[in-house]
Amino acid sequence: MSASEDEISFDEFDDTHYPRDGATDFQKISQTVLSRRRFLGQGAKFGAAAFVMGTTSLTGLAGCTFLPEDFSGVEANNKDTVTVPENYNWHVVSMWGDPLWSNSLPFDPVTRGTAESQLLAVGDNNDGMVLFEIDEKLVLASNNEYVNRSIIYGNRASKKPETADDVLKGMAGHGVTIAEIRETDGKWGIVKDSPYNRRITANTPMDISGPARGHDMMKTAADPDGATALGTWNNCGSGRTPWGTYLTCEENFNGYFSSSDENYTPSDALKRYGVGNKDWGYAWASVDERFDISKNPNEPNRFGYVVEIDPENPDSVPKKRTALGRFKHENAELVVAANGHVVVYLGDDERGEFLYRFVSAEKYREGDENRDLLDAGTLFVARFSDDGTGKWIPLTPETTGMTTQAEISILTRQAASAVGATTMDRPEWVAVNPIRGEAYVALTNNKNRGKKPNAGGNPASVNGPNPRAENLYGQIVRWRPVNNDHTADEFNWDLFVVAGNPTVHNDAYGGSENVNIGNMFNSPDGLSFDDSGYLWIQTDGNYTDEGDFAGMGNNQMLIGDPLTGEIKRFMVGPKECEITGMAWSPDRSTVFVGIQHPGEKGNSHFPEGGQSVPRSAIIAVSRKDGTAIS
Repeated sequence: MSASEDEISFDEFDDTHYPRDGATDFQKISQTVLSRRRFLGQGAKFGAAAFVMGTTSLTGLAGCTFLPEDFSGVEANNKDTVTVPENYNWHVVSMWGDPLWSNSLPFDPVTRGTAESQLLAVGDNNDGMVLFEIDEKLVLASNNEYVNRSIIYGNRASKKPETADDVLKGMAGHGVTIAEIRETDGKWGIVKDSPYNRRITANTPMDISGPARGHDMMKTAADPDGATALGTWNNCGSGRTPWGTYLTCEENFNGYFSSSDENYTPSDALKRYGVGNKDWGYAWASVDERFDISKNPNEPNRFGYVVEIDPENPDSVPKKRTALGRFKHENAELVVAANGHVVVYLGDDERGEFLYRFVSAEKYREGDENRDLLDAGTLFVARFSDDGTGKWIPLTPETTGMTTQAEISILTRQAASAVGATTMDRPEWVAVNPIRGEAYVALTNNKNRGKKPNAGGNPASVNGPNPRAENLYGQIVRWRPVNNDHTADEFNWDLFVVAGNPTVHNDAYGGSENVNIGNMFNSPDGLSFDDSGYLWIQTDGNYTDEGDFAGMGNNQMLIGDPLTGEIKRFMVGPKECEITGMAWSPDRSTVFVGIQHPGEKGNSHFPEGGQSVPRSAIIAVSRKDGTAIS
């Protein structure tokens, strides 16, 4: 990978090396983008001003304050620190490389650690997280999405892995960190040597469960039964179950595979998932040939799933729940419907991919085991209509033309393409409102909207939930199931917010009416509701603070009111970071927030300052008076 490639995103790498075919008539499509005035004022078809769901119009919200009134909104900035309201404090809970046990070494800023030390320490680039109460202890499970090559290998002149130990260190930096945390003298931190502490990495044994278990496409020379996989990586969003387990979601799994045979031609099925002969520079195939697709073409089929982990039992074997489909998962938002069935909402984070829903075959029964509810059920994909209605289309052999449910579980993207699902602007996190029967999905951005189809050839024309060509800013779509029943096959939808920059644009790219100079942002990513029914929005977007993004500053976290549409900026992160993942203390006085990849381009020293090595971190934010935040 060239130096310039080191600095591009995973999506840009895939676009460069594995380009998708076909460009549409952009001039014709771009003419359908409405002016900002029409976009905001002509009703539910495209606008955020008149809601399909019958909630309060956003028109005339200026000056209203329905959100918590103890802060007025943090100003955008590009400081190399965390900025919170004046009456709030923050501190670091854990950082990449912090030891989990007494026999592990402190983080070494010179070597950046070894494979052995990384196995005993917090992984890199924390993302989704969930806090569990277990035997009166607080146990935090957090994803470790990937490692920053230029940072973790900063002890090498090449900024790349140069030895087998370097590669193994990178593999150990991925996965999940589970650690007990405790508040002492007002500061939260890791409890070393807790029996709950655990690292799950790219080499941890896992059971394959659900329809895909034992299918021929899951079998390899090392696992001829297709029943056991090694590892999980690129874990993005998360979820929790009412039976006390953690759901971690495999996203960009494709970038770790390569081919020793440069003339090898990957199958169309692998290409659909972005698997090719060149990896992202992690060199995992150099230490384990299961990552060599010319020798093990089925190995990629064993990744791209939701993995269920029991944080209460460190000896338990994680399970890949294949019934929830295989794609680039963001998070897994689970809700128990009124009729008792478990519903899981899932987004596939790639340009022009789809929004999914899983409905369990059996019902949740409080006090029962419930552990296998996610192994059997029906997977659906969303089809949106421009009139503000939508349907969930079941992915079955009858609807897709595929032979078995196992095939659908492995080739989920192809199944969704076959039924004509709506291509979306990179579906990120989904959040369900605990007070009202509605759900939200962050569509972070899509530069290809209106220009070319998705990887499966499905059209990505401008449409209702994706109303702008070359969408740089993103939007949040919400839907309400018919009769507030999450198992219903029909829903109504609208746009809660359309991100944009009203200081630069006076058309649709200026954003919806609830976007203004005091709260503007781009690329909504993480979404989460608190118990009061407020929506927390985290961003992973362009932080140049220039051009189309002038005035937006660093990535941020905002809070939105679903009833009024009002949005306030609550926090701004340090330079070149993503704000991602959040969890609440039991008394709601502290919110734990993830700061991922600070200084990804070399311009941050967060969180320790000076000339220190930038390290991803989880921070705790609380009011100075110690009362509940919301």
